[in-house]
Amino acid sequence: MFLACLAIAIGLPVLLWSAGKFVGGAASVANHFGVSPLLIGMLIIGFGTSAPEIIVSIFAALQGNSGIALGNAYGSNIANILLILGLTAVISPIAVKSEIIKKELPVLLGITFFAAWQVLDQQVSKDDAFSLLGLFVLLISWSIYHGMKGDKDALADEYNDEINASEGTVKTHVIWLVAGLLLLVASSRMLVWGAVEVATFFGVSDTIIGLTVIAIGTSLPELASSLIAVKKGEHDLAIGNVIGSNMFNTLAVVGIAGTIQPMAVSSDFIYRDIAVMLASTVALFIFCIGIKRQGRLNRVEGGAFVLAYMAYTYWLIQVAFI
Repeated sequence: MFLACLAIAIGLPVLLWSAGKFVGGAASVANHFGVSPLLIGMLIIGFGTSAPEIIVSIFAALQGNSGIALGNAYGSNIANILLILGLTAVISPIAVKSEIIKKELPVLLGITFFAAWQVLDQQVSKDDAFSLLGLFVLLISWSIYHGMKGDKDALADEYNDEINASEGTVKTHVIWLVAGLLLLVASSRMLVWGAVEVATFFGVSDTIIGLTVIAIGTSLPELASSLIAVKKGEHDLAIGNVIGSNMFNTLAVVGIAGTIQPMAVSSDFIYRDIAVMLASTVALFIFCIGIKRQGRLNRVEGGAFVLAYMAYTYWLIQVAFI
């Protein structure tokens, strides 16, 4: 038990640190070779913020712990919206000016409803997983199109500022890219092993562990990046990172895990966790799409998100120990 707790305590911070180095290295290398800042932001940074979830879920699926894979992906989606954006909006209200984000919000909403529809038969089959990956390919194609076309968008300017702020030579960035990836793999394996051992010791399902400890932990990069972004006044970047991460989680994380190991989905997971993910995504869409007004997430709405996440977490804790 001590070793399992130590594995989580070491694995999680190393996972988050290595993810940051991996993303920073990849973005800087791409920028050196003249890749559009918007394309770097939408693809490399979008992928990178979901890298912890992807690697953790791959190892969980390989070890037959599908509950961790599914709980990690959808639990991170819930944490990203309710906790990350909620806390960020409480600190500084988020205004949405980017037209790309306004186009991404309906896409995220559609993807979330599709994912919810898929699990109504209480499983994520290999066919389901391949359909998610097919949509992921379409999403990547759409991102490349906008990344190469939309350089005048507000989001592009914010990505450009972030990427150009990095220092160091190309050689240094390549080293951090490789080192970050290797540490991501090692720390993910350590984290999954520790989480499974702790869940077994306390008699808690691996799904609950995935929805709480691992989901919150792997969402910390989004929290850090969102808080830094709003501090700089880069509101579109704050919400864009979360939207991109949630789309990657739903399509790539669940899709890859499902191709490795089909996942059973309990009715409780559908009516509790999937329902909360749907409701939070719908709320985000309503607040930020800006129908007849400036799209925004103000302090009151952000506070409501945080309270909703606290209530949801309390619900999970009650379920875990009843």
